[in-house]
Amino acid sequence: MSPYRTPLLLLLALLGWLLVAPSLGAARRPNVLFVLTDDQRWDCISLNPRSIIATPHLDRLGREGVYFPNHFCTTSLCSPSRASILSGLYAHAHGVSNNFTEYPNDLPTWPRALQAAGYATAYIGKYHMGEENDDVRGGFDYFVTHRGQGKYFDTEFRFHGKERRVVPGYYTTVVTDMALQWLKEPKGGKPWALIVGHKAPHSFYYPEPKYVHAFDHVNIPYPASAFHLDDNDRWYRERLETWHGIYGPLFDYRKKWPDRSPEAVKDFAAMTRAYWGTILSVDDSMGRLYEYLKQSGELDDTLIVFTSDNGLLNGEHGMIDKRTAHEPSIRVPLVVRYPGLTPADRPRVVSQMTLTVDFAPSILDICGVPPLPKTHGRSWKRLAMGRPDPQWRTSFLYHYNYEKQFPYTPNVRAVRTERWKYIRYPHGDGGPDRHKADLFDLATDPDEVHNRIDDPKLAGKVAELEAELQRLLKETGAEPDRMPIDEGIEQKLPDAKIR
Repeated sequence: MSPYRTPLLLLLALLGWLLVAPSLGAARRPNVLFVLTDDQRWDCISLNPRSIIATPHLDRLGREGVYFPNHFCTTSLCSPSRASILSGLYAHAHGVSNNFTEYPNDLPTWPRALQAAGYATAYIGKYHMGEENDDVRGGFDYFVTHRGQGKYFDTEFRFHGKERRVVPGYYTTVVTDMALQWLKEPKGGKPWALIVGHKAPHSFYYPEPKYVHAFDHVNIPYPASAFHLDDNDRWYRERLETWHGIYGPLFDYRKKWPDRSPEAVKDFAAMTRAYWGTILSVDDSMGRLYEYLKQSGELDDTLIVFTSDNGLLNGEHGMIDKRTAHEPSIRVPLVVRYPGLTPADRPRVVSQMTLTVDFAPSILDICGVPPLPKTHGRSWKRLAMGRPDPQWRTSFLYHYNYEKQFPYTPNVRAVRTERWKYIRYPHGDGGPDRHKADLFDLATDPDEVHNRIDDPKLAGKVAELEAELQRLLKETGAEPDRMPIDEGIEQKLPDAKIR
């Protein structure tokens, strides 16, 4: 054999590899299916032992992937949380501090980064940033949404910024149909990223007809914490008869209100059963999407993420809706399936606290795409692969700003650690707080029934948590901490257009 032949063969092989490497690299990048519900609590998926609902298709993702039982939003309100999911930033940084603000056109997002990296991208379903805007948003090759909240039945959708038409049928089914249709379309060999935005289980709750009576057999009392408010500031009690209180209209499930009678719990139970019923259709949707990916051979090449924008108070502390820093409001389901993180026969539970601001760095990290210029979150890829991350957070900042449109919750600034939660309610004028703070020991009081803020034995812990809160505000660039003036709890109903 010629002494030059082996080097020549090696050179030819190297040249060949260089020619095909880009396509091989692209093929190795996973597709992304990101499924986002609206207002789904962390305990409304049956991987959670507290769940009343059976969600076998969602559970399968966790049993073949990674379950994050300690996942949280950083602002429990739809638009701010959705902006944090896209950007990896807190609300004070991305600027979407309420449900009426548009996402800034020039602010990077992980879908835009994937698009620039050669992904085919689509958004189908509820977008909900900019109440009346259904235009195409940046970062998506295909975009289907609607104005405002949409309806559970017969929503008017706008298709990629062009025609608007009512699509008959149940929202969850319709959006899933459209998602499957897009998935079946040719992508020119590109990897793809699809976000499916469900309306469910957002109020007003209307289950699919087949699930209307699914929970008729379940007895549903008011939560015990609704009757243990003596340790808390007076605004808890002032809220009881409002739009966001258990004695109020309950999203139209109670016609005459306020109603403090014991019999009125039947309205609360009806509302709760309907909320649960909408989630059953979401589980069906995930089953259909999973089955398509399996049949098309794309299942193990797809990073599937299922989560919600925020949680929901369902009677806890006498409250309905979200916004506060209590666990049901800020804690959110998260399951992820991708064999590139863990094989399907070796599922994993990640117990560390993860946040909505972690999605952008995590998804881009897993897809091998450069990170966004700035995020407040961190990639949980290492954790999902079972590798230690000694620098992972042991505390996080939560914040919410008072809304004149929904005057039932004060300004909120809170820090949560793995054991403690400290919540302040600043007035907004830079002066002393006018509401009593909350301190909860989550290890001994997971339902946050006993406010320990007045316990002199815990004065040192309060000082420690206050220092941590200030550190987190500074670390996330929230100083000076601007917020609206708290104008107090009001009894008036919100405008019908924005409920």
